Amino acid sequence: MEITDREAAETPAGPPAGLPLEPAHMPVDLRERTRAAVRGEPNDVRRATFLDTQTAKIPAARGFRGFLASLGIRIAPSARELEERRDTRIVSQHWPGPRTISVVNGKGGANKTPTTVMLAAIFARNGGGPVLAWDNNETRGTLGWRTEQAQHDATVMDLLPETGLLQSPAAQSAMLAKFVHHQTDDKYDVLRSNPNVLASEQKVTKADFDALHSVASKYFRLNVVDSGNDESAERWLRMIDHTDQLVIATTTVEEHAEAGALLLEALQERGGKYAELARGAVVIVSQADRNGTEAQARRVAEAFKVLARAAVTIPYDPALVKGQIRYASLRPATQRAWLRAAAAVAGGL
Repeated sequence: MEITDREAAETPAGPPAGLPLEPAHMPVDLRERTRAAVRGEPNDVRRATFLDTQTAKIPAARGFRGFLASLGIRIAPSARELEERRDTRIVSQHWPGPRTISVVNGKGGANKTPTTVMLAAIFARNGGGPVLAWDNNETRGTLGWRTEQAQHDATVMDLLPETGLLQSPAAQSAMLAKFVHHQTDDKYDVLRSNPNVLASEQKVTKADFDALHSVASKYFRLNVVDSGNDESAERWLRMIDHTDQLVIATTTVEEHAEAGALLLEALQERGGKYAELARGAVVIVSQADRNGTEAQARRVAEAFKVLARAAVTIPYDPALVKGQIRYASLRPATQRAWLRAAAAVAGGL
């Protein structure tokens, strides 16, 4: 098609082909969107994607709804199942860099060790990646008694002289296997203390703790530390300095709950990071009495909500009372309660 001189004269002059439009030649709507972009305002200049970016909808898998779904009837999960999936996603995430969870209570028998075991198991089973349960206790720490033993009897004191080697560039992750005890069912590792020797024989200084923590943070994405009862010990204080999320373990026994509350108040009074950890703490209240009621645990948890970020309850379960602890041995209601507790903990990481 030929363009006459008259038609060329009537056609507005534009920029050469391939160059951006001058503002005067832009359509009014494009001109305004360009100005908005210059001002840093959002605009919708980008084309729509051809890809489907919506999250796939997974049908129900539990209960009667799950039964119908297994027959080929696509049916949405219940609110309860959706909540469980949400908690599972929360504990399955990975964080940019290692994280340390410290489980504390100055009173012995307050359920610190079972709490440590269950948090480590849930994070390891769901999130994958290496998780360490670490017994930071110099006075008869029982984490080793409540967990599976590997084909050796190494403890934290055996690891301590090797921290330099394990932090060297030549070190390999498999070298750590002779110091930690792998839990074959629940997929986490345990760094034991030795409950058979006096505290004076397994003292850990601040510098020692720093070296151990450096190794743990190099090889594990998540460290769950089972603390001792001596809140003035160097290893206890240094543990707090390295803590990302504080967990108060307690039972429904009054002395345990009071000790946990006093610890939170003492940390608040110290100010700084201590107060921040106290405000962001999660309290896990375990029912200690097989004849106790859920209402008892809820009352304790409710009282802690003025001191901590969250408080959750765990029902009584005989599988947690004595012997080795395994997630699969717990009742379904207890498993669900621990998943909810771990999700609350993960919210602070």
